[in-house]
Amino acid sequence: MSEEKMNNQQSEANEQAIHPEGAGTATKEAPKQSPTRREPGMLPPYKVLLHNDDINTVDYVIKKIVHLTSLTTEEAVERTIEAHETGVSLLLVTHLERAELYRDQFTSVSLTVSIEPAD
Repeated sequence: MSEEKMNNQQSEANEQAIHPEGAGTATKEAPKQSPTRREPGMLPPYKVLLHNDDINTVDYVIKKIVHLTSLTTEEAVERTIEAHETGVSLLLVTHLERAELYRDQFTSVSLTVSIEPAD
């Protein structure tokens, strides 16, 4: 065997020992792409409706609205008066899970609240 051929075989053997997977050529991996994130869609809106009753005082209703929601005292007064005069008032609009929570919280303090899909 010629000396040149032996040197080539030796170089190939060394290359295989250094880079056992490949034939000695460096390949660059394609950068991994992170999965694209989609913005969450809006949840369907639900109305939280306050109903008038003959049991609770106006002051009590106002205090409970302010306590249980983010409405101001002025907003709570407006909605309480509307429910008193017309029988029902729109308290707020939110997604179903929160609307159900509001309904349960108002029921726990003896106020009548219902929920329905907002159109």
